[in-house]
Amino acid sequence: MKQLLLIILLFQVTSAQTKTVPDWKLKDISGQQIRLHDYKGKVVLLNFWATWCSPCLAEIPELVKWQRKFSSSGLQIIGITYPPQTKREIQKFARKLKLNYPIIQGTAELKSFFTASETLPWTIVIDRRGNNVAQIEGILFVEEFEEKIQPLLFKKKSAF
Repeated sequence: MKQLLLIILLFQVTSAQTKTVPDWKLKDISGQQIRLHDYKGKVVLLNFWATWCSPCLAEIPELVKWQRKFSSSGLQIIGITYPPQTKREIQKFARKLKLNYPIIQGTAELKSFFTASETLPWTIVIDRRGNNVAQIEGILFVEEFEEKIQPLLFKKKSAF
């Protein structure tokens, strides 16, 4: 909890000055530590979702497809669940849908560090330099992916 509060504080201070997303360390549902910095030089989609959210379920097959198709171009999707969900429920769900990207068991506090909105799904687009360049409230449709994310994948790579 202390770690999460520190992340929130860092984000609030940083975001007040720039759009840069601070590095953070959280564990995915398999127990592996995930650091945003581990994905430097990639276009990262932080996708907040829940197993009980119908629009989220509609969006997931596209996310799986995009991760497979564009990972070699620098795309990294990170799913962040929204409570209430147990780790076991999330793991079962991830296996069933064959999710091919890391999943973090999220909290309301983690989501609130990015937005006060209760809308799900909700996606943050982070460019290769670590800047929060877009926030997508609701389903990320193919047209929006092509307009807002694909151009970032094919720009000259530079690390953040």
